[in-house]
Amino acid sequence: MHPASARIRLRVSPGARRTAVTGRFGAGWKVRVAAPPEGGRANAELLRYLAGLIGVPARRLEVVAGASSRDKLIEVDGLTAAAVAQVLDEAAGSSTERR
Repeated sequence: MHPASARIRLRVSPGARRTAVTGRFGAGWKVRVAAPPEGGRANAELLRYLAGLIGVPARRLEVVAGASSRDKLIEVDGLTAAAVAQVLDEAAGSSTERR
């Protein structure tokens, strides 16, 4: 684990048409994932998407709670919570603007 790490709360909806951050959900964010929940495919797609969005290698992200739940806690090594929150808020804003 890097000195800076962030834990983010997500509400994940698998089986969406496309993967996107759709907005805030309580203290976290809601993310739609374009993969079914079977066999860990939605979690894999979620981590791949978040890594690309945040700009870190996927190996620096981990589902630390909620692997089989819609409510997940993701740890991001190497970034602060504020940095991750800014990226997710920007992604949520841009996804709602396209609707």
